[in-house]
Amino acid sequence: MPTASIAKSGNHDLWLQILKEVEPSVKRPHFLTWFQNTAILSVGKKSIVIGVPNIFAKDWLEHKINTDLLEAVQRVCPAVEELIFEVDSNLALPNDSRALNVNRHFAKNAKKVRKLAGRREVKLVEGVSSKCLNPKYTLKKFVVGPNNRLAHAACSAVAKAPGALYNPLFIYGGVGLGKTHLLQAIGNEILKNDSDQVVVYMTSERFTSEIVEAIGKRNSKAFKDRYRKVDCLIIDDIQFLANKDRTQEEFFHTFNELYDHNKQIIISSDRPPKELSGLQDRLVSRFEMGMIVDVSLPDYETRLAILHAKCREHEVLIHAEVLEFIAMNVHESVRELEGVLLQAIAQAQLEHSTPTVRSVAKIVKKLGRSKEVRGLIESAVETSGIEIKSAEDIIEVVSSHFRIASDDILGNSRKKHIILPRQISMYLIRTELKQAYEQIGESFGGKNHTTVMHAVEKIEDLLKTDKRLLGDINSIKKEMGL
Repeated sequence: MPTASIAKSGNHDLWLQILKEVEPSVKRPHFLTWFQNTAILSVGKKSIVIGVPNIFAKDWLEHKINTDLLEAVQRVCPAVEELIFEVDSNLALPNDSRALNVNRHFAKNAKKVRKLAGRREVKLVEGVSSKCLNPKYTLKKFVVGPNNRLAHAACSAVAKAPGALYNPLFIYGGVGLGKTHLLQAIGNEILKNDSDQVVVYMTSERFTSEIVEAIGKRNSKAFKDRYRKVDCLIIDDIQFLANKDRTQEEFFHTFNELYDHNKQIIISSDRPPKELSGLQDRLVSRFEMGMIVDVSLPDYETRLAILHAKCREHEVLIHAEVLEFIAMNVHESVRELEGVLLQAIAQAQLEHSTPTVRSVAKIVKKLGRSKEVRGLIESAVETSGIEIKSAEDIIEVVSSHFRIASDDILGNSRKKHIILPRQISMYLIRTELKQAYEQIGESFGGKNHTTVMHAVEKIEDLLKTDKRLLGDINSIKKEMGL
């Protein structure tokens, strides 16, 4: 029997040997979730101290599997009579060599999927197909706010231990608020944790089509049987099963079959179960057996966070005030929020310019996303198509674009956010009005002509490599009607 002085590597090998003994008696999702980043901290004559990364893992191992785990330990170390569990948060750190990565040591061959020709679907096992899960939908990329925090937490819990918690999981909310993102993110996370899981994601219309096909071929039993192979069934927009009695009948039996075998069921709808008209009472009662969470309209701060996240995803830089303007005026759905942002980006790329508050305001007005556009300073000079006659006209347009005072541009401030607009103003006065350096210097409080020359040359050099500066200048020219 090993003693407490056993080497750390010995503890690691011993724990790996014990886990190989216990693995067959534990459901794979539970095994991968609760044994991840665990370790043997010390070995005594009649006891072993097992380290876990958090209190949740400690509770589960102590109360759910203590007996089976002790039996597995005793098959390796017959003298052990007691298991002691201790929380050590350092085990969750990536550089802690004591922790065992069960996903690596107990990884199975990834299941092979076959794409169905001409369709955005995959065949998982014989007779069972699924819509393709979009890999960009992950729980990590989902922007969490007060409107969806509970839904995100429930989805994270289900993804870690499908079939064990919150079964079924019912997510409801309006159009374009992120339900599909959450549904597919759960599926992606489950497959990431265990590639052997059979995850089926489909719309209620697709499910209905399969039922109709099965009835037409008189093989409803075969339909039921093949869905017993599914580990996680995700149905999007369940409200469309309303008044389809035969489809509801088959779904009821499929639901019961999966639920009785601890298979995870995830459902989305545009309203809570009690408000679903045209659905059988027994189905509604099944939906209410598990966890019901809603995804509501995001608040301003969450909308702004979503826009910043989308900019990072699309690798674009947009001025903060433009994003703030979009977040202020587009608030009906996340989908519309992203739509306005993408249109602004596309328009700017086509015109080699930078999105401005005024250009985005035109998109918002055109799409009718807001009856009253807020955050647009109507008293500001209407620059589109303005006749540029003087240096003062250009300075006013530049100051409006960068949202700083004209007096700041004309002053002597050395702050970076003032210097660049000042140099751009000098450059545009030189290139558009063809004024002499001395004349431009007079407009800026009698600055030396060499200062103006330096500013113009600097902007010309930056334009060769700085795409954002090029976009700003193109946007300013567009606002001037050039």
